[in-house]
Amino acid sequence: MAFNESRIVRPFYYLSVRLARLLLLLLTQWQVCGREKLPRQGPFLVVSNHLNLVDPPVIMASMHPRRVIFMAKQELFKGPFSWIIRGVGAFSVRRNQLDRQAFRRAEEVLNAGFPVAVFPEGSRSKGSMKAGLPGAAFLAARSGVPLLPVGIQGTERLKGKGWVLRRRRITVIIGDPFLLPADDRRVRGEDLEFLTDFIMRRIAQLLPPSYQGIYREDSAED
Repeated sequence: MAFNESRIVRPFYYLSVRLARLLLLLLTQWQVCGREKLPRQGPFLVVSNHLNLVDPPVIMASMHPRRVIFMAKQELFKGPFSWIIRGVGAFSVRRNQLDRQAFRRAEEVLNAGFPVAVFPEGSRSKGSMKAGLPGAAFLAARSGVPLLPVGIQGTERLKGKGWVLRRRRITVIIGDPFLLPADDRRVRGEDLEFLTDFIMRRIAQLLPPSYQGIYREDSAED
């Protein structure tokens, strides 16, 4: 079934974006760098590091006026905020496996001209990037759409009860769109490992060394 933009979901999405922007402006020192690199039309795959539960609304606010559809882990659709996640049009994906149903859904969204957002790490890090999972590389290789790397700094400090009084600095860095160095869309295991590393390093290049984790050039784990 082709992706259908719901009359209910679209207003809820943009209302959520306005609320997120307002809260970011009031409660944080929010800055977006590289906004001019955001494609004005057409599908692409947003790939970002992941620090905090607030990262999706931060990306939504930073990508405005483009509407971004998130692939979200399946567990979030069973929690107390599942109605919000469904309301902004997100769809579920099973982690630690190639969820073909989720990838078909993602391809439908991309074919409809919407960007899809993925956190390749699969879960939140503690501020330092960890190994990426192959899902983003698999989807990008199959669809052939450009990838838009995004680096997020500062959201890991939004914790506890006191952060709302401190106006923490949040910086979102949008990088240059890029294509995978793949000759065709028949992706094998060794290809996914290489392409995942390629994607993660493009994200890491947008971040200070302290955030790059295992993708830091001089990392002993590299």
